[in-house]
Amino acid sequence: MTTTPSATTVRDVAASAHDLVKVYGHDEAEVRALDGVSIDLYAGEFTAVMGPSGSGKSTLMHCMAALDTPTSGEASVGGTTLGSLRDKELTRLRREKIGFVFQAFNLIPTLTAQENITLPLSLAGRDPEPEWFDRVIDAVGLRSRLAHKPSEMSGGQQQRAACARALVSRPAIVFADEPTGNLDSTSSAEVMGFLRRSVDEFGQTIVMVTHDPVAAAWTDRVVFLADGRIVEELRNPDRDSILATMARLTPQVG
Repeated sequence: MTTTPSATTVRDVAASAHDLVKVYGHDEAEVRALDGVSIDLYAGEFTAVMGPSGSGKSTLMHCMAALDTPTSGEASVGGTTLGSLRDKELTRLRREKIGFVFQAFNLIPTLTAQENITLPLSLAGRDPEPEWFDRVIDAVGLRSRLAHKPSEMSGGQQQRAACARALVSRPAIVFADEPTGNLDSTSSAEVMGFLRRSVDEFGQTIVMVTHDPVAAAWTDRVVFLADGRIVEELRNPDRDSILATMARLTPQVG
């Protein structure tokens, strides 16, 4: 099943998967985490990937973000097929074309917020573009916290710093893995509001794995996985339509 936008206009594809299969283990212990997934992720769009535990949603994100290698099939980012790249080329692509936001923030405790935000650029030997850096910092509302270390920041502030780090290098696509999983409802709304703004105002492309229907309701599109396959899609979702779809797709026990 390849999902396409419902609008009549043709959208640019930021990343895609074609017949992705990911198998763990062998023989009786074999698990097919992905079972032939094909999907296009469109530029300038916010997509959520949902599904029960074990559905393959994190595996799909990891394969499309060049963090894992599929057993078969192809994934591409910006028209570049990941399977054709050597290790150094994959490292460069992850550094230059892909942004990451993780549930656990992944900030370095000994660095300030500003140093954490600019770390990917520093590792690449690049300086941040001053105007773009200022736009991102003001968008996440961390201007007054740049000199603070993670231990001096709230969970919401740390995750907003992680979001800024993902955006400051102007990646082609940002992958977010449960970005609100460790946050309370107020901080979650702050982070989701920023991610939404980054799509609407900056034209960013974001793909988010989440189990939270409230977070998913901020997106343009929700793709549902079950047993390693795409089984449903919603466009312009709201919380109620997401909950109804989740209920319909969840096996009834008893």
